[in-house]
Amino acid sequence: MSITLNGKSINLEQDQSVKDIVERLHLNSPDQALAVKINGTLLDIDTAVQLGDDLELIAFDSLLGKEIFWHTSAHVLAQAVLRLWPEAKPTIGPAIENGFYYDFANLSITDADFETIEKEVNNILNENHIPKRYLFQDKEEAKARFQHNPFKLELIDGFEEGPITAYEQGEFFDLCRGPHIARIGKIKAFKILKTSGAYWRGDATKPMLTRIYGISFPHRQLLKEYLYLLEEAKKRDHKVLGPKLGLFSLKEEAPGIPFIYPKGMIIWNRLVDFLRDLMLGSGYDEIKTPQLMNQELWERSGHWAHYRQNMYAFEIEEKAFALKPMNCPGCMLYFGSHTRSYRDLPMRIAEFGHVHRHEFSGALSGLFRVRGFHQDDAHLFMKPSDIKSEISGILQLIETIYSTFGLDYRLELSTRPKDSIGTDEDWETATCGLKEALEDWGQPFRINEGDGAFYGPKIDIHIKDALGRSWQCGTVQLDMALPEKFDLTYVDKDGLAKRPVMLHRAIFGSVERFFGILIEHFVGKFPLWISPLPIRIMTVADRHLDAALSMQKKITESGFICDIDDSSESMNKKVRNAQLLQINYMITIGDKEMENKTLSLRTRDNVLHGEMSLDLFLKQIHEEKLSKSLTSSFTV
Repeated sequence: MSITLNGKSINLEQDQSVKDIVERLHLNSPDQALAVKINGTLLDIDTAVQLGDDLELIAFDSLLGKEIFWHTSAHVLAQAVLRLWPEAKPTIGPAIENGFYYDFANLSITDADFETIEKEVNNILNENHIPKRYLFQDKEEAKARFQHNPFKLELIDGFEEGPITAYEQGEFFDLCRGPHIARIGKIKAFKILKTSGAYWRGDATKPMLTRIYGISFPHRQLLKEYLYLLEEAKKRDHKVLGPKLGLFSLKEEAPGIPFIYPKGMIIWNRLVDFLRDLMLGSGYDEIKTPQLMNQELWERSGHWAHYRQNMYAFEIEEKAFALKPMNCPGCMLYFGSHTRSYRDLPMRIAEFGHVHRHEFSGALSGLFRVRGFHQDDAHLFMKPSDIKSEISGILQLIETIYSTFGLDYRLELSTRPKDSIGTDEDWETATCGLKEALEDWGQPFRINEGDGAFYGPKIDIHIKDALGRSWQCGTVQLDMALPEKFDLTYVDKDGLAKRPVMLHRAIFGSVERFFGILIEHFVGKFPLWISPLPIRIMTVADRHLDAALSMQKKITESGFICDIDDSSESMNKKVRNAQLLQINYMITIGDKEMENKTLSLRTRDNVLHGEMSLDLFLKQIHEEKLSKSLTSSFTV
């Protein structure tokens, strides 16, 4: 019998399972062969194969592999908790971006219980159970099995038509669609990270549950590396560094909406000006649309029906209005306000729009998850023949911006989902345009089949910071819905009115979130060109203040921010204070420097560069600023 495995044809004996193939090929490492896709369907590896099947083995190094591994680990966590607290009621336990969690009702634990739970988890791992899939005949059978757990009953009632499955490992039996790893013993490292409260299904009107977060790996070394990264991430936490460096704060009076302070505004404005300059050179026009618009607009755009729960809405003079959660409808009104010709296309319209979205308080996280933020939106209107070239232009913009900050990135193309609008021809043209542009770009990209938006295919851009963490920031989405809803047209060269193709585009994603990422990426040590306080002059004694003021004047006239520390602190304390603020350059002025009309330079990495003239110093930092260098122009 011949099948295809990971793109290669192999011959098998009759009546073999994927597990048999895995053992024959010695793919038994804990990180290998966690599950399988057979003809595109994700299944457990004990599934039988048939003539001509196309198999793709799922390993831990893939996103899907991690999801399967971590969801299985969530079941192990639940099994351990129920052994220790039999009265607890398990609810759901999904994999998340880094690890997993499981929510329990009727359970109260503290950090002191983690070691006990981990010990029981290790007992279960040593038992090395084989997860077994169980198929219920119907909802009634499933409800009978979980009759004492109201949370599982609610889930079952909410299932649409289709098979209902569960998985069993030892005495533990849980509602689950699977798949799971072949043996629990593949989990070689397991750590509970934290516990918190969480409302059932994220609804504040429903019961509060106990959530336990964990992480697991197929090798112990991977856990050691992950825990090291967690410690490094704590040092970089923007929620700590931001207020410490005087960049921003969060206050109870405005939950989820940050206060940006003067130093933070310096970085903010540099980011926005940087993107504005690039867009100006790429043929963009910038607009500003209202934050508050009426219900009729949001009904027309579809947001009122599908996004209302995330919008801030209220009445003014007996009419319903809402703060905009997105900039798109305002831009549609702008495009439709004039008759457009094919000669006007492509039109690239940018907006740094201030939007508001209702997020549950438990989901808020510093600058990463907020209720009010600024999107670096752009909407590009074009003819179908322009798609490829416009995508290429966006990719060039993305490369320029991310590389300037030393951020690597990867690209993902998501294609037509089952539920979508538009014709086959429209989708084919749109998807091919995006794909060809990515192929011409020359960087590898991943295709997520069926994961596009209902209104069009999209490209997502994931950046990688200094710790190797991935952040989804930029996106390019082709939209076939809004031009239709707002009846947007242009007059083509044949005199007929035609519908433009439209692209949504964001690169920062939101200025707030990108700001937070940069704080953590640089650990607050910003490059000179965006540094909120790049230079500090430190006087040795009061008699050096006049010279310091004169030097400060020349530095600021040259376009750099500079302050003076003329306090009575010791010089060591002054240096330490400047280093804590991550000031790029520290200048010392004493008797010697006054006499020689020089300055003594120290960089924030505590390297002394000795005496030099002010002119030489300014010349080098000007070059550093203009080049947007990530490193100091002064080297040892």
